[in-house]
Parts: sequence; structure tokens; C-alpha cells
Amino acid sequence: MFSTGQLIFAAFFFIAFVIIIILSYKKDKKLHKKNYKGVVQILLSFITFIIILFLIKHFLKN
Repeated sequence: MFSTGQLIFAAFFFIAFVIIIILSYKKDKKLHKKNYKGVVQILLSFITFIIILFLIKHFLKN
């Protein structure tokens, strides 16, 4: 399906992409901690809300 050259290119591209993403994240880590302080609580609240909706749907269905 893919030639050897295409597979090698895909592997190198993936490795380079992952390295660039990691380096970019490390560079912006301080800025992210400053600007996105309450994100974890918002995510947990959203997940809890979705779970509650599914539970209500399940109990009202029966």
C-alpha cells in the first residue's frame, strides 16, 4: 500500500512533529500556568454535569 520511502518519511515526520510539540509546550509552560489556572475545575465540573445528565436520563427511562 505504501512504499518504503513513504513509510520512512512518515516516521521521520511524526518524530519531528512530536519533538517540536514537546519543545513548544515546555517553552510556554509558565505562560499556561498563569493564564489557565481554573481550567481543571471547569473540566471536572463539565464532566460531572455530563455524568449527571446521563444518570437522569437512565433513571427517568426506567
